[in-house]
Amino acid sequence: MNELDNNMRLTSQRQVIIEELKKVKSHPTANEVYDMVRKRLPRIGLGTVYRNLDLLSEKGIINKLEVGGEQKRFDGDTSEHYHIRCVKCNRVEDIFIERYKELEKDAASCCDYTILNHHVQFSGICSKCLPDA
Repeated sequence: MNELDNNMRLTSQRQVIIEELKKVKSHPTANEVYDMVRKRLPRIGLGTVYRNLDLLSEKGIINKLEVGGEQKRFDGDTSEHYHIRCVKCNRVEDIFIERYKELEKDAASCCDYTILNHHVQFSGICSKCLPDA
């Protein structure tokens, strides 16, 4: 087995989870990841998928998104980018626009914190839901 870092082995289960997440742009929930992974590893348990998603996100190998109070979603793309969520169907998509670094400076000037990073989520109605709006 390969190692992802000094503290975590790249098990076959973790490898499949990473591969499946990198295949999609849909930002699946843990249950959706479980359904995807079970096609390749039919005996994997839901708890195993949850634990590995948490561990992989803690290590920065995948991103865990907490959007709109709904279930957490996961993103295989760890590059810095923003997200948009449809308020009707809860679909989450990537938005690739230049990150607004001045936001971190503005925030730092208003508080007694050292700003490490920021996350922005836009909300709207997707084109599929717009006719129903």
